[in-house]
Amino acid sequence: MSPLLSVRDLRVTFPITRAGDMPWTKPRELRAVNGVDFDLEAGETLGVVGESGCGKSTLARGLIQMVPATGTVMWRGETDLLSLSRRAMLPFRSEIQMVFQDPLASLNPRMTLGQIIAEPLRTHRADLDAQERRKRVAAMMERVGLLPQMINRYPHEFSGGQCQRIGIARALVMEPKLLICDEPVSALDVSIQAQVIDLLRELQRDLGLAMIFIAHDLSVVKHISDQVMVLYLGRVMEKATKRDLYADPQHPYTQALMSAVPIPDPVAERAKKIIALDGDLPSPMNPPSGCVFRTRCPRAQADCADVVPETGDGAHRVACLYPGPAKQAEMV
Repeated sequence: MSPLLSVRDLRVTFPITRAGDMPWTKPRELRAVNGVDFDLEAGETLGVVGESGCGKSTLARGLIQMVPATGTVMWRGETDLLSLSRRAMLPFRSEIQMVFQDPLASLNPRMTLGQIIAEPLRTHRADLDAQERRKRVAAMMERVGLLPQMINRYPHEFSGGQCQRIGIARALVMEPKLLICDEPVSALDVSIQAQVIDLLRELQRDLGLAMIFIAHDLSVVKHISDQVMVLYLGRVMEKATKRDLYADPQHPYTQALMSAVPIPDPVAERAKKIIALDGDLPSPMNPPSGCVFRTRCPRAQADCADVVPETGDGAHRVACLYPGPAKQAEMV
């Protein structure tokens, strides 16, 4: 049986021109996503993590043609979404929905809560009359924890957590098969983050959703994901099941990210060894040769500059020439 979503060699490249370039000057290329592969089964959650600028949000947008992308994105083993025109893609948008990072900015300030949630129904379900749309909106509001008397309020009257619930309700009112969550809790307080994550897990269980959950925080991803994929400069560094990745991370970048996750126990937090990375994230306009992580890697060797490591096959994939457990010399 084919996966719900099968992605092969996904690439998103933006042409960049500089001030003073002549009309005939060839634009430079910014490779935001560079050869990403993964499969996603129905009802499964893939967590995508990495630093700001590593291509997480661009990956999500490339999957659904919000930005131009190349490669293959097979839906249910039958349709390559990237081969479709904008018109041909329209029926699939009801099956694939997205929740955005900034809950308030993603809502139309001139529309009421009821109008916002009903908008996908008006677009994709023209067969429904106004009464049926109101019933579905009311049912979805109840499901995400929004009170019926809120239906005529505007986005600015809600808190950040409530706005994110509105965004989730709008995405799920069409009963999609795949929900892409682009850092849905990064702008929320910690207590509200927990509520939204619990809500997403409950809805996934009840509706049989598959999810792609994008986040900076590995501790957040741990609570909601089945698989985890680590990105760096648009490339996959490591991909494994949640259990394998958190129990035995093999890539030095993954180990550095995990060492930065706070531990609730003060004693354990003070005793924790942190893997410090040198320098800042390189520019995707001019990425390092060979392994893109080598300029910050504590175990880089001379051949890392010449060889682009591949993730290979298997359940636990690592794009590193020298994978393995973290060494004491790498920790501070």
